[in-house]
Amino acid sequence: MAKKIVNLLILLPLGVILIVFCVANRQNVTLAFNPFRPEDQVLAVSAPFFVFLFIALITGMLIGSAATWFSQGKHRKRARTEAKEAIRWQGEADRHKSRAEEIAGQLPSR
Repeated sequence: MAKKIVNLLILLPLGVILIVFCVANRQNVTLAFNPFRPEDQVLAVSAPFFVFLFIALITGMLIGSAATWFSQGKHRKRARTEAKEAIRWQGEADRHKSRAEEIAGQLPSR
């Protein structure tokens, strides 16, 4: 219930803001990829301005996510190594426990 309220309080205003943003920036603009001849239509794309802004936003998010993922690689590697080591130690502890139980079973009872 609380998650629905939080989503409603965050996503509804965000959706309204995005819709207003799209309506306000719907003029067609041309993005020219040829800096020497900007009038060349072969290397140019025309679209509403908000499309280019959304593409820039999504591209920035993807690049930032990739940079974060690569920079945290050493931490993920360390976690994998320590998890393998923990499994190995747990196996060794189980072997020692079963061996101790065998020895305790062989002792004469008083």
